Amino acid sequence: MDDGRGGASSVLSLQVANLASGVGNSMVMVLVPWLVLEETGSPAAAGLVAGLSVLPSLVVAPLAGWLVDHLGRRRISVSSDVLSAVSVAGIPVVAWTQNLTFAAIVVLAVAGATFDPAGYTARRSMLPDVARASGMSLERLNGIHQGVFALGWTFGPLLGAGAIAWVGATTAFWLPAGLFVVAASVIAVLRVGDAGQDARAEREAAGEVLSGWGGLLVGLRTLWGDPGLRVITIAVVVLAAIYLPTESVLLPTYFERLGSPGSLGLVISGLAGGSAMGAFGYGWLRLRATKSTIARLSMAGTAVAIIPMALLPPLGVLVAAGFALGLAWGPMEPLLSSMVQARVPPDRQGRVFGVQLSVFYAAPPLAMLGVGAAVEGFGLEVTYLGVAAALVVACVALVATPAMGRLDD
Repeated sequence: MDDGRGGASSVLSLQVANLASGVGNSMVMVLVPWLVLEETGSPAAAGLVAGLSVLPSLVVAPLAGWLVDHLGRRRISVSSDVLSAVSVAGIPVVAWTQNLTFAAIVVLAVAGATFDPAGYTARRSMLPDVARASGMSLERLNGIHQGVFALGWTFGPLLGAGAIAWVGATTAFWLPAGLFVVAASVIAVLRVGDAGQDARAEREAAGEVLSGWGGLLVGLRTLWGDPGLRVITIAVVVLAAIYLPTESVLLPTYFERLGSPGSLGLVISGLAGGSAMGAFGYGWLRLRATKSTIARLSMAGTAVAIIPMALLPPLGVLVAAGFALGLAWGPMEPLLSSMVQARVPPDRQGRVFGVQLSVFYAAPPLAMLGVGAAVEGFGLEVTYLGVAAALVVACVALVATPAMGRLDD
């Protein structure tokens, strides 16, 4: 049972950590491809690093969910951010002590990405505990949490681009390292209950806790056995695989060729700013629309917004289109959280979130590699138009599928 000590301050503490982590991760997203392009001049190399850096999540995310459910949400959140700080700081340390080769960048980028899923999963799993401690509606807190995280991704690219221009890409990595330390420190002193550990203790007392592979796979079985969770997870996987190369390969390549890191930061910040507003509006939307309607509106808006972006218009139009795309997609993350919280027992939520993260990361690496190669083979403009066309087709197909109605079961 929750001891009530968290109060309203627990919401603030969790969101400070959430913001710090979001800013740190979004800075790294800008800094790594920029550093690779500086070192190699190859979009394919940037795509390779982006792709390789998410591969560990295929294994780590489900394991992270298991750790969250078994060792506790706060402990895993703190540990993850400390390890992320160490790996990110490794880039300037290696650069100052020896030659920072392409291989070293790959190793450190992959190491940093390995620890991110655990922290994200742990903080997401803490939302019911914080809602209970503060007395806030869980659906409202879901929207706030994702909105704050998106705000981090709004300011992070701007900070990353500014740091590149001010101190250079290598030295700039000290700032996200410090932000991960802030996130770890805030969660370390947060005191709220842990519904997952409470529910696990009850299962242990009843002799119902699964061990070995059964315990690890329970998240996958739970997710696949729920038609609503299954269809929305598949939809997000498909759209992420098509869209993510835009931010990881296409836009960095375009603005690196223009020599304008600030413009790249503005566009990615526009995307994140729109996503923040969409997420903050989720609670308002849920009072007026069903979950299936929200999902369909998000996908339709995404399909419309990607078209002007693919034409690579003037910067102002590109930022506005990115904002519209983020606004359309913003409610999807709090929708996913709400569905898991409503349908999955507390001691299994970490594993379900972990499996979702794993499958979200599964498809994009291949797409990133393919897009990087396509840019070199066919050109940036043609590749971007192809990606946009694929996204529109996927969104239209998903909006039309009757399976989306299972979100309201």
